[in-house]
Parts: sequence; structure tokens; C-alpha cells
Amino acid sequence: MTVIRLSRIQLALFFILLCPVNIIGLWWAVGSPLVMDPNSICRKAKRLAGKQAELCQTQPEIVSEVAKGARLGVRECQYQFRYRRWNCTSHNKYFGKILQQDIRETAFVYAITAAGVTHAVTQACSMGDLLQCGCEATRNRAPPRPLSPSPSSSSSAPGDGVKWEWGGCGDDVEFGYEKSKQFMDAKRRRGKSDIRTLIDLHNNEAGRLAVKLYMRTECKCHGLSGSCTLRTCWKKMPHFREVGDRLLERFNGASKVMGGNDGKTLIPVGQNIKPPDKQDLIYSDESPDFCLANRKTGSLGTRGRMCNSTAMDISGCDLLCCERGYREETVVFEENCLCRFHWCCVVQCKKCLVRKELSLCH
Repeated sequence: MTVIRLSRIQLALFFILLCPVNIIGLWWAVGSPLVMDPNSICRKAKRLAGKQAELCQTQPEIVSEVAKGARLGVRECQYQFRYRRWNCTSHNKYFGKILQQDIRETAFVYAITAAGVTHAVTQACSMGDLLQCGCEATRNRAPPRPLSPSPSSSSSAPGDGVKWEWGGCGDDVEFGYEKSKQFMDAKRRRGKSDIRTLIDLHNNEAGRLAVKLYMRTECKCHGLSGSCTLRTCWKKMPHFREVGDRLLERFNGASKVMGGNDGKTLIPVGQNIKPPDKQDLIYSDESPDFCLANRKTGSLGTRGRMCNSTAMDISGCDLLCCERGYREETVVFEENCLCRFHWCCVVQCKKCLVRKELSLCH
């Protein structure tokens, strides 16, 4: 009963976050240019956990950033899985089935979405878009470990023999981390647990840590005549593409687990397998092969997908088409070409017809 309750809460959260209010009836509208109305999201949040409802009522502007972060995560999911049989599809009838399972793909979706929320809220703080936060407080921050001198650069860290101080506008990742945790982690009944709850919360945390634990130090030189007598340094988040790349590595090495007898611990499946750490992704069920369309598993199949006939990796036709073969198709499309800049300030292009050979899965 607890599993069903949590699943419904998580599904409701994903659908509310990722569905623009103007498109009623669609569960999933990735990359939509429509601006989400946080008031509308919060009107639907009555079924969500208490802390989520509290955030809606007291800080609706943060909910707007949460929604942006969720969409950021989904776009990154689609980029990272663009060559795989399951490509983080936005098809509304199938994606819900993925979220209801406990497979590796679900683990990645939870992690990248939690990371996206952390990243978006933190970025909004640094940009001054939220009144509740701003730049990171560096008064009590310890100095970073000295590095070897490097060429003068706005992205280099302090080096030996160079005076420096904390300054600038560092990213307050702790604030973004806490808001992501507050909104993305569904409320659980005290004293009760289940394997699905533990797995979802673990993968959410892994996503947030992919941002929080990989902050980089950026510095700017100050001095006369281009010298670098003093450097001002601050902490910045990793680029979100780096976060996606890192979580994809975790996806490839995800650990299968099962619940312990106490209902509060997770045990790795298999012999001589070390327990997963906090940054690892975990799952409990094997993924379908996603070769054929299947509504029960959320698979759209790979029929009609473009593949690379010369590649031997996951984008190659043999793997992507599940050994069903592929067909060659020629398409002709129009694109801008021979563009020239005219003073001032217009770029004029001609239209050219381009012929392209495509390989499509049977």
C-alpha cells in the first residue's frame, strides 16, 4: 500500500512540474516555451506531501524555478539518451509507465531531475531572481588547497605565492540543494519504509550530489598593467552538461539492489559486489529491451528510428534496430546557406536544397 501511495505522489509531482498549465490533458511537454504559472501548480499540489504544499503556499516563486529545473533535467535526459533504444521519450502515454517501474532508466530520470532542480534554484539565487537567497556567504569558508601557478585566467584557481581572497558572487548550492530535497523527496510515514521509497530517495540524492560535490573554483586577477598581485575567487556550479555526463556514467554502472529484512536497508544483488555509495544510481528490476512498442512497459520501440549504419556502438543500426535490419531513405530539405553580413546589422542568407541519406530501423 505504501508503494502505491508513494508512486502516485511521485507521478503527480512529475506531471505537475513538467506539464504547462495551458496544455491540459498532456502529461509531458518537454521544452515548451510556455511559462508555467506557479499558482496553478500549487493549486494542484494539495495531493502532494506537506513540505511541498508549504513551499507552494509560502514561496511560489521558488516553485517556478523548480519547474524550470525539472524541464532542464528532462532535456538533458533526452540528450544523454538520444542514441539509445529508450531515448527519454516525451510521449505522454508511455512515460508514466517508465516512472512506475524501478529500472535503471527510472533511476536516471529521478537523479537528473533532482539535479536540475538543484541547479536551477541555485542559478536563480546567483542571478538575483529570488528574494530568499543570493550569492554564497564566504566569510567562514576555508581557503582552497593551493594549486600550481597557471596562466592568468578568469577560471583558474589560486596558485602558490599569489595573494587571493574570497569574493565575487559564488553559487549558493546549499540553498538549491535544500529546496530540491524539500520538493523532490516525497514525504514518508515515520517508522515505515519500503524498497521503492528507499531507491527513489537514494537516486534523488545522487542527482543532487552530482551538482553539490563538484563545485569549481573560479578566480579573477587584479593588478596594475595586467599583473596578478591579487586574485578574487568564488565557487561556481559545474555546467549541467557535465552533471548529465557524470550521471550517465553512474547509469552505466548502476547497482541492482534488494530490500533488507528490516525494510530500512538496501542490499546489492550478486556476489562480491560492494554496496553502492551515495553517488551511485540503484534499481531493483531489470529493464525491458525497448525493441518493440509495449504500453505495459512504456516502450515505444525503435521502429522508424534513425541509426548509424557504420557505427558499432549503441547508435549503430545493429543494436538500435534490435537486429531487425534497416532501410536507406533519401530526404531533401531546405536550409540557409551562403550567409553574408550587411552593415548594419543584417545577415542575409540564400536557401539551398540539401540531400541527405538516412538509415531507418525496420
